[in-house]
Amino acid sequence: MGQRTGIEWTHATWNPVTGCTRISSGCDNCYAATLAHRLLKDTYLSRPPVVDSPQNREDPFAVRLWPERLAQPLQWRKPRMIFVNSMSDIFHAHVPEAYTRQVFEVMLEASWHTYQVLTKRPSQALRFWERNKDLFDGGAIPPHIWVGTSVENQQAVYRVDLLRRVPAALRFISCEPLIGPVEVDLEGIHWVIVGGESGLGHRPVRPEWVTALRDRCIERGVPFFFKQWGGRTPKAGGRVLEGLTWDEFPNANYRTR
Repeated sequence: MGQRTGIEWTHATWNPVTGCTRISSGCDNCYAATLAHRLLKDTYLSRPPVVDSPQNREDPFAVRLWPERLAQPLQWRKPRMIFVNSMSDIFHAHVPEAYTRQVFEVMLEASWHTYQVLTKRPSQALRFWERNKDLFDGGAIPPHIWVGTSVENQQAVYRVDLLRRVPAALRFISCEPLIGPVEVDLEGIHWVIVGGESGLGHRPVRPEWVTALRDRCIERGVPFFFKQWGGRTPKAGGRVLEGLTWDEFPNANYRTR
C-alpha cells in the first residue's frame, strides 16, 4: 500500500491485485504497465500469475494476487481516501470472484476510509454485485466505497450506461487519459475526473475537450476535478484550467492536500 502517491485525487493506493490487459485505446500508454515492466519488474515476477502459463510467467503485468496486502487498510487508523488497485482492475476476468469478495470484505470492515474503485469493466462490477448482494445486505454499495469507470473518448461512453446500473451510493467517471471529445449524460454520476495523457508517446489533450466536460459538470451540479494537462511527465503541463485549479470532490469533507 502506498503511504504517499502523486495522484492528486487520492491519499493512498492499495494493490491487493496487480496486472491487467489492454481493452481499449485508453490503455495504449498505460502507466501501470510501464511501471510493472520497469521499476516493479523483479517484484512482480517473483509471484506466479493467476493464469500460470510460460507467457504470463515472463510478463510482469500479468494478473497476480497479493493476499498478504489484504489487511493493510485495517492497519491505517487515520481515515483517508484509498485508490483500490491503481496497478490493476479488481473486476478483471482473471481475478477470482472469491478474492474480489475478500477485498470488499476488508473495505466494509475498515469503513472509516473512503475507497475509490475504478474499472474499465463496469459490466463485471454489476455482475459481482448481483452475485454477492449478501455483502451489502441486499442493498446498495455503501457511500464509503465509490465505484467508477474510465471513459477516454466517445467510444468508451457506453461504460457510463453500465456504471449507472451498479447500485453504488456514489458513482464517478475518470476521463483520463482524455484522448478525444466526450459527450456524456451525467445522470446518476456524482463526480468527474479529467486528465491528459503523460509519458512517452502521450497523445495531447485539446482544451475544448476539457472545458466541454467542465461545463457539463457545472450545468448538472456534478463536482469536477481536473488532474493534469499531461505531457512528457504527469506534471509537465500543470493543472490550471482557464486560470483556476479545479479540485472539487463529491464530499466537501475530503480533500487530497
